[in-house]
This record gives sequence, C-alpha cells and structure tokens, in this order.
Amino acid sequence: MTAFDNTLYADGALIVGAGLAGLFTALKLAPRPVTVLSPKPLGLGASSAWAQGGVAAAMGEGDSSHAHAQDTEMAGAGIVDHGIAESVTAEAVARIEDLARWGTPFDRDDFGNFELGREAAHSANRIVKVEGDRAGAAIMQAIIAQVRKTASIRVVEGITALSLARDNGRVVGVYCRRLGDRYSEPVFIRARATVLAAGGLGGLYAVTTNPPGVRGHAMGMAARAGALIADPEFVQFHPTAILTQADPAPLATEALRGEGAILINDLGERFMPAIHVDAELAPRDIVARANFRQIQVGRRVFLDTRQALGRDILTRFPTVSKYCLDAGIDPVSAPIPVTPAAHFHMGGVKVNDYGRSSLPGLWVCGEASCTGLHGANRLASNSLLEAVVYGARIAEDIGGLEPARDLAPFKGIEWDEAEGNRAEDVLRNTVAVQQLRRVMTDLVGVERDAEGLQQALRQIAHLEAHAEQVTTAYLNMTTSATLVAAAALRRTESRGGHFRRDYPEPSPDWEHHTEMSLDEALAIREGAKAY
Repeated sequence: MTAFDNTLYADGALIVGAGLAGLFTALKLAPRPVTVLSPKPLGLGASSAWAQGGVAAAMGEGDSSHAHAQDTEMAGAGIVDHGIAESVTAEAVARIEDLARWGTPFDRDDFGNFELGREAAHSANRIVKVEGDRAGAAIMQAIIAQVRKTASIRVVEGITALSLARDNGRVVGVYCRRLGDRYSEPVFIRARATVLAAGGLGGLYAVTTNPPGVRGHAMGMAARAGALIADPEFVQFHPTAILTQADPAPLATEALRGEGAILINDLGERFMPAIHVDAELAPRDIVARANFRQIQVGRRVFLDTRQALGRDILTRFPTVSKYCLDAGIDPVSAPIPVTPAAHFHMGGVKVNDYGRSSLPGLWVCGEASCTGLHGANRLASNSLLEAVVYGARIAEDIGGLEPARDLAPFKGIEWDEAEGNRAEDVLRNTVAVQQLRRVMTDLVGVERDAEGLQQALRQIAHLEAHAEQVTTAYLNMTTSATLVAAAALRRTESRGGHFRRDYPEPSPDWEHHTEMSLDEALAIREGAKAY
C-alpha cells in the first residue's frame, strides 16, 4: 500500500456499519476506543431496525439451548456447524440480558417474565419480542441511546466504505467517500482492527425487504480484497412480503403465521397443508417456493389474518397494520396480498468462532459474515441472535486496546440529508443497477437452473464491462452477484434456500459448505461465456 495524503486515524477499532452487529460490538468494546462509520444517521438504513419478529432464545419453561440448536440444524438442511449452533444458542440468554440492561423494552407478563412468541420451525415458544412486531426498531433505539452516551465510541455519519485497505497482507482500514461526493479523492481511515458489519445483499434483487442501501457492498469489498467467501448461493426469500408498489417491499412478519394466519390463493384455496406437515409454519424456503409456484401459474397469494387475529392485528402487530393501511389494504376485513422477496443472506465472508476472516486484521459480523450457524436456511429470529453473539465475541477477541481519551469527531464529514437521499436515489435508479436487480430476480432467484445461471453470469459480466459509470459501489454489487450466481451454478443439488429445477433433490456429495474466492467465481463466470 502506498502513502495516502487524505488519511484519518481511527483510535482503536474501526467498525464499518451501524446496525445491531456493529453497535453491539462497539458497546462491548467499551471503554476501549471505537470509531463507527455509518452512511446515514444511526437508525436509518440498517436492516436490524426493520426486523419484526425478535431474538430467538431458549428462555421458556421446558425449553433448552440444545433444543434451540437442534431446530437450527434442522432448518439449516444438513450443513449447520453443530458446535457453532450449540455455542451460539447457549449464549443467547446472556445476550438478551445485555439488550435488556441497555434499555430494550422486551414484552413481559405481569410477573416480569419475558413473553415468548412462536415462529416457523421452532419447537417451542422462544422469540423474545417487543410489541408483537417492533423488536428490531426497539432494540436499535435502545442501543443507539446507549452508544450516544458512551464516551469511547465515536460515530461518523454520512460516509460510506468503498474498499478495504491492505498493507503487507493485513487489513489496515478502509477507503471511504462522503455520501453523494463522487468526485473528490477518497478518504483513507487507518485502524489497528477493522470490523465489517455492513449488512447483506437483498438490494441486489428487484423485490426485497431490505433497506435500499443493503446491496452486497460488504461481501463485495471483502471478496475484492481477497477474503474467502462461504455459502454465497444461499439466499433466503421471505415468503410474505406485502405486495405493493413500494421498494423495498414491506414485510408481513412470520409471527402472524405463528398466531394462526393462513396462506390462500385468489380462489380462496389454502394450499400449504398439502405441501408440508407444518403447513404455514414449514421452513421458509418451502413456504417461499410454494408461494412462488402459485404465482408462476397465474394465481395471486394472500396472507389471511382475519380469523386468527381479526381486529387484534391493529394493536398486536402495529407495524404490519400500518404497512397495510398505507397501501390501502385493511387487514381486518381483507387478506393481505403477499409475494416472496429477498430477505436474508445465509452466506457471506467466512469467519471463525471469534469472527475473524481469512484476512489478518479483519473481523466480520452480522449478515455480512458466514459463521456456519444458518447452514442452507436460517431459522427464524436467529439473525439478531447471531449479530449480538458475534459482536460480543469479536469485542473480546480484539481486546488489548487502550481506553479512550476524549475522542474528537472527524472534521469535514457531516450527514447532509438532502444530498444523501439524492445520492441514494441516483444509484438506485441507475439503469445498470435496475438491470442487475432484474437479472438476479429472474435468473438467480427462488428457483434456478444451469441455463439461467449461466445466462445471469454472462449478463453480470456484460453489465460490469459496459455500465455507463462502473463505480466502486457498483463493482461491489456485481462482485457479490457474481459470487452468488457462480456458487449456485457449482452446487448441483437443491438444499435449503438454494433450489435447482434441474437438480431438485439434495445430494450427499454436497452436504458441506461452499468456500469460494473471487478468482474462483470469476473463472466460473468466464466459463459461462462458452455456453
């Protein structure tokens, strides 16, 4: 790495991303110094704040962390790391206690006990929630308040990371740009330890429940720096995004089905009991494919809460109710139109038990990482659990940094709401971005096959080569898209969130994780040009 004039120095650890994973890590590092980079003001743009269900933890009578781990492994379709599942679920109660201590107003009964919800593929009520469907927003609100009053944490808003910086094989910080500033020199922020917590890749798809800025940039920049990527083909499609014109699509939480809501088509037919013994509470991939196939044959799909909840949906699920009412849907009197949507990425940057990537100096947590917990299909409400467990582990692993002394804000980096929103709209509405999202939805979506995946790889390569402006942000997107499509083409079976029409059954030869470098993915993409 050469000398760089436009350099800022982070005291202690540098955390890229300000969702639950990043902020929890920062709090666990206190009083050691931390600088957190966030493209938007805290609470805006992070998937964590949009999470509706809650945090999974075995806290109920008769439940156990072992049972939670077994459910996790069952949902993960044979490739969940057993030791990781056992250890993460065993830490769940301690991390819930952290969140409660920091002010999260979890739902409790009159005796102060947690009220636990039920979601698909869980064998017990173990979802720790807030007001039915406000867990993510409430947790983030509490965590942000705690961060704001922690002197050792410096938050820099209005800046987006573009690339990882390396020196002698070690990650030594990130190259960034002020949001919306496309022409000035990038800023290099140097750090002794870099934590990548910048989310998943739902925004690579035309229909997604993720915030607009979540589009594969974390995995893309790590892969371009040489990090090993694991399981990129495993994308979870939530079966019940609310079908509106909104982008992103609002989510109808799985907890509604946990309360007895059913799926019907426009003929009034309930179809899930004939597909799976657990009907609407089958694993997400099965429900998503069932909805997808109804839509493929010309049917419309609805989530019917009328009998299960009636008017109670308005008070017990206020977020979903507002989404519906804003779209002109009355969930009390009419079923809710729904569609599958890209929701969560089980894959990401491969990390070990302590969140370390294959690149020295780089830790990764949250949806940007692949820990081995989710396997081929994430169990409901395990995502927030994974974020806080690995946030705590990374903080412990980094260690050794001196306590903070009067952290001063970086000069010249401030959030400009108008400019930030304009920059986001420009990127999202760029023809090349719209085309990439369409390619991913049509060819690398709920169901795939070799012909479509090869076509997708060719089109991604073409878009990357011929986009009007191939910015670093766009390159991060096409890099992540290439990894997903290449791994999906290489895995010649169906498992969990990855379904191949031409290989519809699981194969014992593929009962393992994918590990892939960007060079390997590009070689597969190059090979697709021959077809």
